[in-house]
Order: sequence, then C-alpha cells, then structure tokens
Amino acid sequence: MHPSPADGVRRIDFLPWEYDPASPEGQAQAARQQDLVAAGARIGDGVFIAPNAAVFCDRLSIGDRTYVAALAYVTGDLTIGADCSINPYAVVRGEIRMGDGVRIGAHTSILGFNHSMSTELPIHQQGTWSKGITLGDDVWIGSNATILDGVTVGDHVVIGASAVVTKDVPDWAVVAGNPARVIRDRRTDTGGSRAPQGPELATELQTFANRARDQAGDLLARCFEDGRFVDRPADLAGPLEPGVRPWADAVEIADLLLDAAPPGFDPADLVRRLTARQDPATGLIPAGDLSDGGLERAPTSDEPLLPTDGSASYHILSVGYAVRLLGGRLPHPVRAVHELSERQLISDLEARDWGARAWGSGAAVDALATACALNIADFSTELPDGGTGPVYGLLGWLTARANPATGMWGAPEPAPRWLQAVNGFYRLTRGSYAQLGLPLPYPEAAIDTVLEHAADPHLATPEGYNACNVLDVVHPLWLAANQTEHRRAEGAAWAQDQLRRALRNWSDGAGLAFAPLSAGSDGVAGLQGTEMWLSIIWYLADYLGLADALGYRPRGVHNPDPLVRLAPVGTKG
Repeated sequence: MHPSPADGVRRIDFLPWEYDPASPEGQAQAARQQDLVAAGARIGDGVFIAPNAAVFCDRLSIGDRTYVAALAYVTGDLTIGADCSINPYAVVRGEIRMGDGVRIGAHTSILGFNHSMSTELPIHQQGTWSKGITLGDDVWIGSNATILDGVTVGDHVVIGASAVVTKDVPDWAVVAGNPARVIRDRRTDTGGSRAPQGPELATELQTFANRARDQAGDLLARCFEDGRFVDRPADLAGPLEPGVRPWADAVEIADLLLDAAPPGFDPADLVRRLTARQDPATGLIPAGDLSDGGLERAPTSDEPLLPTDGSASYHILSVGYAVRLLGGRLPHPVRAVHELSERQLISDLEARDWGARAWGSGAAVDALATACALNIADFSTELPDGGTGPVYGLLGWLTARANPATGMWGAPEPAPRWLQAVNGFYRLTRGSYAQLGLPLPYPEAAIDTVLEHAADPHLATPEGYNACNVLDVVHPLWLAANQTEHRRAEGAAWAQDQLRRALRNWSDGAGLAFAPLSAGSDGVAGLQGTEMWLSIIWYLADYLGLADALGYRPRGVHNPDPLVRLAPVGTKG
C-alpha cells in the first residue's frame, strides 16, 4: 500500500527514477525549475527536482536526466552532470563538480567547504572556506558515506556505504572504511565473489571483537596452571616447559581486549616477574620459570652472548614490549647489542645463509634492531651515543644489501619457493624499518614477491596455514602500502579472504590456535596463537580500511606505530 498525496508523502519524490517528463508531473516540474532558472540556474532536459528538496545554490548547473530526490539539501556552487542522482536526505554543499552518471546514496554528505576555527573568535562567528570536491564520471557513492573538502574522486569509482573519504581516490577504485582506503580495483574482478563488503565485514569484525572481549578473562584463566601462565593447557597439548613468553602473551592479550593487566594480577608484580631474570651485564633474558618458586632459583642459561639466535632473542621483543604495556621498562639496557661493533655486526650478517635460513637471519635482525630501539627509548641518557649502538651500521647494511629485483634479503628455495625469504622479510622489516619509522628500500618489488608467495598452495595446508605464515604476508603488504598503491586490489582480495577465514577460527573460551588446521598440539587454542591472530586480524582489517570496527589496536610486539624515530640530520633528537 502506498501513501496518498494527501499524506504529504509522494512516491515520485522518493523514487524519482520513475519520473516521466510527459506525465502530468511534468507541468509541476516545469514550474519548479522555472523558478530556479529565473534565479540563474541552468537545467537540462528530463530533470526532476522533488518539491521538498532544499535547493538554495549560489550557482547551479544540472545536466540532462538528473534528479534530486525528497529532502535532499543542495547548496553552494554546484555543477552536476547528466544522468546523476541525489537520493533522499543526501547533503551536497559547497563547491562541487560532478561528472556524468554520479549516483549518490541516501543520507550521504558531500561537504565541499570547511569552517574557519582560529582561536581568536568563537567558531560560530567565523566564516567558511573551500577547496572544493570533484567527482568523476560513473561514480557510485553508497548510503551514509561522507566526502570531505579537497577530495577528487576519479572515474568509475565505487565508494562503500558509511565510508569517510578524506583523500583523493584513483580511477576504478573501490574504497571503504573510515578513513576510506582502496580495497580493490573494479577491473580485476568480473564476477560477484568480491563485491564491496565493507559495511558487512565491519559488522562481522565488531561482533568478533565483542565476543573476544567478553571471553578474555576465561581464556587467560584457562592457560594459568600451577602458579604460572602456560601457552596451552597441559591436558590438551601435553606438558610444556615453564617459559617467559606465555606471560608476555597474556599481558598483550589483556591489553588488547581489556585495556588492563590480566585479571587478578598487579601490573607492578608482573613487571617484577618479567624482568627478574634479566642479566645486568648483557641485558638478555634467558628462559626460565616466572612463577614465585621459579624466581627463587638463580637464572641459568646457555643462550648465546649476542641476541642473534635462541629464545633470549625473542624475549627482547616479548618482554621489552610487555613491560611497557604495564607501565614499566627493562631495568637494564641490552648491552650485548649496544656494545656490538659495526664490524662484528656486518661480519655476522654476511656469514648467514640468507637462502635456507632467511627466517632465522631476519629474526636475528629483529632482535638486534629491537634492542637498539629499546636502548634509545629508555636509556638514551645512560648510554653513550644516545643508545643507538650499531643501529646505523645495521640500517646501512640492510639498505645496501636489499635485492632491488625482489625487495627481499632472502633468496628463493626449491619449495616452498619464497617461504623463508618472505618470513625473514617480515621479521627483519618489523624490527628495523617499521619499528624505526623508515621507508622500505623497494616496496613495489617486495609486494610482487609477497603476492607470489601468498598464492603458494603450501600456505593452505594444515602445516602451512599458521599464524606466522599469514602474519608474514599481511604485515609486508600493510607496510609497503604506506608507500605505494602497487597491486593494492590483489592484496585486498587476499586480505578479505584471509580475514573471513580467521574470524571463523575463534574457539569460545579458548581463543585461537597457532595452526588452526593442525591435528597436533599447534591446533590447540592458546596464548601465542590468540595474541598473534588478534594482531593479524587487526592488520588484515586495517589493510582493508576496517580496523576501527574492532575497537582495539596492537600496542605490543605487533604495534603498527614506530617505537622510536631516528632524528633527521639537522634536527635535535
């Protein structure tokens, strides 16, 4: 049943595509448009403007067969092409230039102006200014989207519902999220399997994050046995040696989901446990038991003196970040790295097998660079040279040795061809370029290699589908995307598939397994798997422009923000 005109609501005003200029409505439209033309507007043939649309323009030009639907608000200096539509409740204000075939969804706001906001006067007493907005031909803007002043949207673009567009959008792009990011190229997909899914996927992310937060206390309690955190319950995964990392993982999970320390723990006591075994001479943290009984025993370790291999190297990362999340810091600098000469460092890097052992080599760089970053962040006044140690020599070697053809430091292997190189690339760049806020040497070549690796069938096997292998793809794509849009649509298609798959792997009350398809102990949900997959899900979502839906952002080992930034020449650190 449709409301009658007597109800004040007319079908034609809300469904203006049904307008026929030859119908009786044509006479009313002629009168409506005559008033606008008398005020200086230029209006083409077959145009429909709903009587209750608010059209108050300084200058208005409308092309043929364009319509403005009920309760739209149109004002400013507007040029609108042919075959355009401004749907109900849309707002188009300011200096706007539209091409032909622009479709604007209901409740969308296109705001081609800004308010002045100097501190000398209240804002309501200040004027506005405009850079203007340009929309190309064949543009579809979803409902509730917002486009801000100064943006140029290219031809053939699709803007997802509820997107907030703050930057220019290239031709053929599909964008979504807040702020909007390119999630694919329309030309790369002729089927329907990869249609824009921003709003739907954002809802799934929000539901997932709420579920994880509600169950965070249960999954942490599940992995606390005999006075200590363990990665997975012993009755499900078999006995595990007491370790340092489960404590750090528990701190990271609680920070991500609860914005607090693990329930029942005092942050200061957790800092004490995590740092009690740090060697004052080297700054390394050997393996050991962090329960009260374990801390009573003197730490013993056969770890190498330099943090290049062994569990102590990862403790630099896991403990270094965990204590910062708890409001503390390591009590001692990592002197084993700070006192390492550049000659020793380069000799070590040159001696490594960057083919078969690229992952281990990248992990060594990660530990070395993280130690330097922690020394700079926390001990710059206590150490010579501000704590930088060998970091400049490390960065120089890395930049000089990167392969411009592949973007990698590792070499391909027989099979899986790029597994070692890409996994090593992630560890190496996470600790160095990402953690220090520096650009990658060859981002486009790196993307090419990473996408080739992402298509390797090994990654879909029970052995290959694990947190490390997915993280080692998404982080490089995410990091390189800060420098280039190269093959972004292909990366987004991969990320969307991986994200949906990851969300399905959650186990109620237990979290996420490191290797969800594995029939072994790695297929049991635990702290390491949960911490890593929560971060992976954030990176996948952020790459797609949807991370805000999660309501969390990694701040620990997988922090997307640099730990420190090296001061440019000519500035003070």
